[in-house]
Amino acid sequence: MLPSRASVVVVGGGPAGFMAAIAAAEAAAGHLSGGVLLLESTPEPLHKVLISGGGRCNVTHACWDPRLLVDHYPRGGKALRGPFSRFAPGDTVAWFQAHGLQLVEEPDGRLFPRSNRSSSVVDTLRRAATAAGVALHTAEAGQTAEALPGGGFRLRLRSGAELLADRLVLATGSHPSGHRIAASLGHGLVAPVPSLFTLTLADHPLLDLAGVAMDPVQLELLLTPLADRATAATATAPASAKPLRQRGPVLITHWGLSGPATLRLTAFAARALRERRYRAELRVDWTGGRKPAELESWFAAARREQARRQLGNWRPWPDLSRRLWLHLLALVGLDTSLRWADLPRRGEQALVTALRDSRYMVSGRGPFGEEFVTAGGIPLAEVNLATMESRLRPGLFLVGELLDVDGVTGGFNFQHCWSSGWLAGQALAAQITGA
Repeated sequence: MLPSRASVVVVGGGPAGFMAAIAAAEAAAGHLSGGVLLLESTPEPLHKVLISGGGRCNVTHACWDPRLLVDHYPRGGKALRGPFSRFAPGDTVAWFQAHGLQLVEEPDGRLFPRSNRSSSVVDTLRRAATAAGVALHTAEAGQTAEALPGGGFRLRLRSGAELLADRLVLATGSHPSGHRIAASLGHGLVAPVPSLFTLTLADHPLLDLAGVAMDPVQLELLLTPLADRATAATATAPASAKPLRQRGPVLITHWGLSGPATLRLTAFAARALRERRYRAELRVDWTGGRKPAELESWFAAARREQARRQLGNWRPWPDLSRRLWLHLLALVGLDTSLRWADLPRRGEQALVTALRDSRYMVSGRGPFGEEFVTAGGIPLAEVNLATMESRLRPGLFLVGELLDVDGVTGGFNFQHCWSSGWLAGQALAAQITGA
């Protein structure tokens, strides 16, 4: 049964909400007259954790230095250095290990539970919450919140019930309900837009190559000026050239391009692409950024050492996809049966250009969102990032994706949830215990 009052009420049973509730309950044990109440609007909490990473859950990333860690957050950036200095990926690994879950690092730096099952992460969080005395209530959604004159909050639930909270934590992710509650308590909102998405190519010139993966590939978005001057006046220009260029694995799909490099690129260009209705020119360097002189050296070696081989039977370097190589030969009008010894200089130059500077028109986002991440939320300037407490409303704490913070793939979004939730929990406990 739902109580009428709690020392701490956490609205949102996702990763940030669970971490905040557990950290507060553990650190303030014995001082919680009203307990810690965790409300989740769905019947099953931590659903996002359960389905993330293909059911494996990429808990965090082995990027141990906060100065480097912040580079993986298109929104948040250097402002997160302080929070990550107090609770970084190494602290996440230690926290889960202390609560019975071993994390294992993969070669690319991603950290997964040793069981390779996201259910292990969910079970660990739920056990830790129960052990700490957190009261979890599912199918209970916060509707409105009112700050009381003497301190604390009156929270009205979608079910019609009301309860009093000495302190309130909003951990609702990108759900509009959290934005509405925060706004009613005086907070602003950076309009949410999709982040971490694949790209659809106009007329899809690479459709026959669907399934081909290349690593590394260098991608660059060429954002032309907006035609609509009214829109251009309010457009957010990219902070630098860096967010518009990424290098890494790329997967050709039935609709366009996917893979880590594509997702990272769209994360950094999320707002610019939204303002342009997801229309842009994409420059693809299939060599991964190799210099023309290096390619010319490869071609010269092929002429000498593979003189009698046909172009279609010998690629300049082994990791170049054969399907992509044949596609590029056809694109520049070279017969696959032509011998390497007979490759004309003009043909070589055309191939170098096709390899290093293929251009495609982006016509929209791909059909599937990745990791359900959005850019936008409560402005960071309105939050004390050392404690995650609102600068506008004492006793209100804001954590996780509700804030204007988002990371690229690889466990970075979860890391922000763990960090912000833990910091809020510690600050809550300090207020309650007077420490």
